[in-house]
Amino acid sequence: MFNRLKSTVMGFTQIFKDENEYNEKTIIGFMSFAVMVIFAVVDLVTGYVGKDLVINEGIYNSFVIITLGSFGIAGLEKFAKK
Repeated sequence: MFNRLKSTVMGFTQIFKDENEYNEKTIIGFMSFAVMVIFAVVDLVTGYVGKDLVINEGIYNSFVIITLGSFGIAGLEKFAKK
């Protein structure tokens, strides 16, 4: 049990090293996009129920900027030669 937990934690910390196989910008972009999708689903459900979901526009716009920035930078890195 302890070895499995240790390998899981060690695997998670590999993401933050300089040399790894994960693109951190894509991970952050996906998580931000997932939050936006959750906002949309909850807004649809509460609208169907008859309640109005109030989402602060600044917070939602922040998630949009994070998503576009993360995916934009990751895409530019993929297609632009160094």
